[in-house]
Amino acid sequence: MNFTTSKSKEFEEYYSGTLTDYVTAIAWSPQGKTLAATSAAGEVVLWNDGNLTTLQAAGDKSIDCLAFSPDGKFLAVGGQDGQVKIWREYKLIATLKNAPAWVDRLAWNHTSNQLAFSLGRNVQVWNADTHEVVVTLNFDNSSVLGIDWRIDGQYLAIGGYQGVKIWYSQNWDEEPYILDMSTVSVAMAWSPDGKYLASGNMDRSVTVLEWNNPDPWVMRGFPGKIRQLAWSEATTKVGAPLLASSSVEGIVVWEKSADESLGWEARVLTNHVDVICAIAFAPQSFLLASAAADGWLCLWNQAEEVSQLITGVAAGFSSLAWHPQGKLLAAGGEKGELLVWSKV
Repeated sequence: MNFTTSKSKEFEEYYSGTLTDYVTAIAWSPQGKTLAATSAAGEVVLWNDGNLTTLQAAGDKSIDCLAFSPDGKFLAVGGQDGQVKIWREYKLIATLKNAPAWVDRLAWNHTSNQLAFSLGRNVQVWNADTHEVVVTLNFDNSSVLGIDWRIDGQYLAIGGYQGVKIWYSQNWDEEPYILDMSTVSVAMAWSPDGKYLASGNMDRSVTVLEWNNPDPWVMRGFPGKIRQLAWSEATTKVGAPLLASSSVEGIVVWEKSADESLGWEARVLTNHVDVICAIAFAPQSFLLASAAADGWLCLWNQAEEVSQLITGVAAGFSSLAWHPQGKLLAAGGEKGELLVWSKV
């Protein structure tokens, strides 16, 4: 156990509020002016410098995912009722009804106002400018467990049973590239530079594909399935980002070796005593945040050692999100807490 914390705090509490139920998802707008949060009671709220605006009040169906468009104009949410709702600057402009499918994954294209969202074994892509469905992609093997666009908007990766399928967005009819696995891709993410795609898997492994290299790296030896992945925007001396992966209460940070034969070298971070629910690197930095069901939010300096331990929730944490400039850190709690800390 590493309980070391710095004598001087890096972050201090800036705001504390409460939703009526478990905070399921949070996200900052790309410009950093607004924080959106959703709850298991179906609430959708916007936080703007201490002021909370309710876009949707609590009901009987949870909202499970949310995302801002790259220009910050659109906010999309999806949930248990199968509806995808899209707001444009506080005004609800579209409700896409897909019951009985449960929408628990969605992602905006980084270069256009195209929204991809899960519908069971399918992913639908919807254009917010034209209000039209662009394409429906059949993942086929299982329910969709991950959706992520590459930074250039050219490729859409979809993960689930037996790996990841990657579609080329300039020609949806083209057969997808398949990153084939004998297991389930539980978590999946492109690196911020678009060079790598990582998959965290049910069989306790992590797969990393370097784009245009047919031989992926496979890293094993975790205590359980890989629940979360996070890439750093900052890069190491070899020009590659760090990859953090969480499994049960542990984190492994992967750093690409200068020696190609060694692949990625691991270091293990231990401090949490319950399941980790969210990990994320601060923008342009190796400062890693991790939030867990133990009620601790750990800040790991250089993704190596705990430099600050943050508490403030009655039970456990459920989610976290860095401000685009890294000056604020937000987190949600199992009991509905919505907390924001500011850099000292």
